[in-house]
Amino acid sequence: MIIAFDAKRAAQNRTGLGNYSRFVLDILSQHTPYNKFLLYAPNPKKASCLGVYKDNEKFEIRYPKSVFGKMFRSLWRTFGITSCVQKSGAQIFHGLSNELPLNIRKAKSVKSIVTVHDLIFLHCPQYYSAIDRFLYNYKYRHSCLNADHIIAVSEYTKREIMQFYDIPSEKITVVYQGCDKAFAQREPESKLREVRKTYSLPHQYILYVGSIEERKNLMLLAKALKLMPDHIRVVAVGKRTSYVAEVEKYLRSEGLEERMQMIHGVPFDHLPAVYQMATVFCYPSRIEGFGIPLLEALNSGVPVVACTGSCLEEAGGSDSVYVAPDDDRALAKNLIRIWDDRSLQQQMVEAGYRYAHNFADEKLAADLMLVYEKVLKQ
Repeated sequence: MIIAFDAKRAAQNRTGLGNYSRFVLDILSQHTPYNKFLLYAPNPKKASCLGVYKDNEKFEIRYPKSVFGKMFRSLWRTFGITSCVQKSGAQIFHGLSNELPLNIRKAKSVKSIVTVHDLIFLHCPQYYSAIDRFLYNYKYRHSCLNADHIIAVSEYTKREIMQFYDIPSEKITVVYQGCDKAFAQREPESKLREVRKTYSLPHQYILYVGSIEERKNLMLLAKALKLMPDHIRVVAVGKRTSYVAEVEKYLRSEGLEERMQMIHGVPFDHLPAVYQMATVFCYPSRIEGFGIPLLEALNSGVPVVACTGSCLEEAGGSDSVYVAPDDDRALAKNLIRIWDDRSLQQQMVEAGYRYAHNFADEKLAADLMLVYEKVLKQ
């Protein structure tokens, strides 16, 4: 099978949609050895993340060749890719990041699939500007309507697609995401000591990893911290946004600034160690498309506490703990309970390892191939 991909995010984004795109490419190349993959990216000067695929015979990276395509790269991605894919011999075109070319149906010999990660901009419009909501809605809706099939990254996202875009259930298949293998590999003590020293990490701490923005709801953890004993510390790792100032203002007003440490710009190489040294992982996000940090924590051997309301139960499994996203008392109570109970921690860690097996690379690659084969048979 020849499978073509919209590889813009894989080429340019080092987080989020870029990580998902490269994850799909990696597991398919490793676990489906007889396929060939065509990667369509708009700009070779912004494709540093595709370097790993250049010398792999399974991959062929394609950029715009025409003068028009080189001058108007966004338009090439929106319209021009279609004719290129039609001539390529590919049987499948997969849009990995919520989008398909608007004219994809003109590629009569190619079946189209789009992965939709979330519709948070519709469910929670307050987190997005009006122009972003309009553009996302226009592109995502057209992609869902025009695709031969849709992959949703969670059952929650599938329900959102059905509700907002009136798409029938049989047109959508849930294929979960996985996380990098590095989180399941135990770091040596020397690396743990190095990372602890680099960031002056406490001996025990509650860990949060994710962008520090309003939707991720770090304030809930700050309020819960006020209700916990003074010796409990929080380490929050993530991209700084304007929301950080709001959290910091609260911490200062309550005298908690020394108990919550916010760290920005942590390189990926240090993240597994940061996870593995944590006592508990807390992810109080109000809404997600899937929740990869929970899976990273489970693979790292850390108990998980998260919030209800979207898909996090799917990512964390039934043996993790969930509280309402505004219930600081319930969050504090459960974090204290886990912090103080080594036996409970071990039970949750062992159950987490078992649940994480559901997201093994080979299983997810097989799930993707089943979708491709199903679409080709339609």
